[in-house]
Amino acid sequence: MSLIEEPRSAPLRHAMFDGRTSFSPPAHSEGGEPPRGSPRIAALLTCYNRKASTLTSIARLLKQDFNSDITVFLLDDKSPDGTGEAVQARFPSVRLFSGDGNMFWCGGMRRAFEEALKEDFDFYLWLNDDTFLESDALQRLMSSYQSIASAGSNRAIVVGSTRDPGSGQHTYGGVVRSSRIHPMKYKLLEPGGQPIPCDTMNGNCVLIPRSVAAVVQNLSPEFRHGIGDFEYGVRARRMGCTVWIAPGYVGTCAWNQVSGGFLDPQLPLRSRWRHMMSRKGLPPSEHLAYMRRYGGPVWPLFWMMPYVRIILGSFWSRLRLRLI
Repeated sequence: MSLIEEPRSAPLRHAMFDGRTSFSPPAHSEGGEPPRGSPRIAALLTCYNRKASTLTSIARLLKQDFNSDITVFLLDDKSPDGTGEAVQARFPSVRLFSGDGNMFWCGGMRRAFEEALKEDFDFYLWLNDDTFLESDALQRLMSSYQSIASAGSNRAIVVGSTRDPGSGQHTYGGVVRSSRIHPMKYKLLEPGGQPIPCDTMNGNCVLIPRSVAAVVQNLSPEFRHGIGDFEYGVRARRMGCTVWIAPGYVGTCAWNQVSGGFLDPQLPLRSRWRHMMSRKGLPPSEHLAYMRRYGGPVWPLFWMMPYVRIILGSFWSRLRLRLI
């Protein structure tokens, strides 16, 4: 993805909410009565073998400068480094669930979301275990929701933007379509001083109100690792919800490196293809599910394109080396 320099539409005027006063957004059309006082938030995380990162992420979440009732739902996907045990020892109030070691991001988040949806929370917060929130992150997200809901959009997802802890570069957040034709070409949307609408989002830090969860429900079971967060935002918008990015940055999260993966042009074709077929790559069945649903009448072409591009690109690189 590349950064977008200018928002494509005017931002919403932002009314700050300090998190210490009574919270009462406009009545939801679905999901029961609006919350009063401190909102009840279900924080959803999944982890695998990143004990130090997971502990830091949860600690930063629970130290927010915001008056709220947070319940953490964590899916530990059979971490061999003892992440689950360490979390339970340090944060005994965390609701810990165990995976089979093969759930990956989307599968783990779906399980945590499933458990949280059994209860009547006001908001659901997706949070990556390598995302470290600033102390005012929840205040920014909730204040943004308050502004958006007050303007008449109750079914609003609010996305937090992150930056790299070293370089400060924008890494994850809300995205907008960069192509009118291709359904999976997006650009990161730079946060400003007010909430800005976007098309969908990365799942690193996402606030979902009860009104949206009541309509959109859980992450799709068709996706195990990637694509699921983008698909959730696209599906939500098709169902009449909106997606916004909160002002500024809510925390840090390092960018996933391209090197060593299927997008790395330095790898031989066999290695790139193996990575592409893996759960963390671009599995054909999951890519197919997305394209059939959102790719329009020429979806087969969009589905084939990345696989053909990898093959042709590798052959072209080999040919260039022979011609030099």
